[in-house]
Order: sequence, then structure tokens, then C-alpha cells
Amino acid sequence: MEKLLLGVDALSFLEGEGLRVLESVLAREEDEAAGAAEKMGFPVALKICSPDVIHKTETGGIRVLLKSEGEVRRAFAEIVKSFRANHPEKRVQGAIVQRMGRGFELIVGTRRDEQFGPVVMFGLGGIFAEAIRDVSFRLVPIESRDAREMIEELKSYSALKNPRSGTVDISSIEDFLLRVSNLMEKHGEIQEMDLNPVFVEGCDIEICDARIRTTPFHPVAR
Repeated sequence: MEKLLLGVDALSFLEGEGLRVLESVLAREEDEAAGAAEKMGFPVALKICSPDVIHKTETGGIRVLLKSEGEVRRAFAEIVKSFRANHPEKRVQGAIVQRMGRGFELIVGTRRDEQFGPVVMFGLGGIFAEAIRDVSFRLVPIESRDAREMIEELKSYSALKNPRSGTVDISSIEDFLLRVSNLMEKHGEIQEMDLNPVFVEGCDIEICDARIRTTPFHPVAR
């Protein structure tokens, strides 16, 4: 049976591999959520945490731009109560408190193709990932030239370079793609990985959400 890493488990693994992630804490009750938010600083986002849910937006289990302890408490109560009422068959572990991401939203994914081997995908992320499907692909391992070509192939490449989109350092995105490629080479147990959204602002790149599917014989979780 394959293993699926979601939420803080997936982010913790990626952080351990040297990739930057948004600060995230699993809270099982209101007090814990409020305390975590106060410690990391406002604004924060709150996301329902369930091992049975991959796409949290489809369950209404996300609140963003929460600016006070009171807002965090209310949001925690709302999303947990709503989730239990609308999805009684699914387990709920609490909610993830996460520092708000800033910048341009990207998506990076990988999978192991039976014929070609590991493949890396790059494109526009966030809510536009499935709506626009502006993506490029390369076989792993990739080199700097491959990473640059993946970026330049996007229809949205001009938006990445547009100052009105915010300052985006293209070389930092190249480096991030190379790190993901190296990760797939290092961990043969990873069958599929979905990093979406990935926020880029200037030279800073941080993963907001991740899903990692592994084989049962070499789990990556520590």
C-alpha cells in the first residue's frame, strides 16, 4: 500500500531536504491555534487538516488573512464545525495555522513515468493551475539550461518578468527547479509530488502546500 504525505508532514519532509516552506503548525483546538498564530505573527491562514482530504478548497476548509486571535478562534470553530457537519465520514485532526504567503504563485510537480522515468513539471500556480494549465515538462535530471527553458516556455513568462507582478528573480526559480530535480534523483521512493502554490517574491521562494505519494517500502517521513 502506498503512502501519501499531506499538510505539515509533507512540508516537514521538504524542509528537511533544504527547501523553504511557509511556517505551519497543526492545531487540534482553538487555544492551540490562537497561540500558534500569535507566535508566528499576523496575518495567518487556517486550513482544515484531514488525512481524507487532498483539495481543501473544495471543502470550504480554508480561511485567509486572519488578523487577530479572535478571528483565528472564530475561523477554527467555523471550519471544523462545518467540515464535521458536511463530511461526517471523513476524519478531522484540527487545523493548520500557516503564515500567509506573498508574491507570484507557481506550481511544481513531479511523477515517475513507467516509460520515461521521473519527470518534472512547472507552471502557473494557485487557483489558475487547473484553469489555465500553462505548464512545461522535462525529464529528470535537469540542468540550468533546462530549467531556464521550462520557465521561458510558459505563456505567462512575460507576466513573471512584468514589474507590476512584483519583483521575481528568475535565477531563483531555476535553482528551485534544480533542487526538485535533485530530490527526485535522491529519493527513488517518491512516485509523485505536487507543490502548489509555491510563492516567489524577489529571491525568496516558499512552498505553501504539498502532496507527496511514495512507495510502501521506502517511506520518506522521518
